[in-house]
Amino acid sequence: MFFKPMKWAMLWALFILILCGIPGRDIPHIHFLELLSFDKVVHAGIFFVLFILTAIGLELQTKYSFNNNVSKLYAAAFCIVYGASTEIMQGIIFTERSADVFDFIANTTGCFIAFYFYKKLRSIFIKLF
Repeated sequence: MFFKPMKWAMLWALFILILCGIPGRDIPHIHFLELLSFDKVVHAGIFFVLFILTAIGLELQTKYSFNNNVSKLYAAAFCIVYGASTEIMQGIIFTERSADVFDFIANTTGCFIAFYFYKKLRSIFIKLF
């Protein structure tokens, strides 16, 4: 049963896709936050959550036949490829959006931070399932 343990990760990935598809003119601009590069923090944050949800979903899907490290590696690979894919779609498919290599770097950074803290955060997030 793939969908049940992965439902939160899939819903979060859909949320990210919707956010990436919103035309640039419809995204609110908060000028003082732009000075702090808030956009990159948001990118890192949403991919941080995607990594945690994906890694936990993979663990639960396989009923712990993966060890934490294998689940983490698969989750990292998925999140990095998904982050690259969303940036490519922003450059090619979505209107009024553009691909940004720095957004991809922020996405990947969020994944790596979650990879590092996964063991500590797992018990908090697993309650969602």
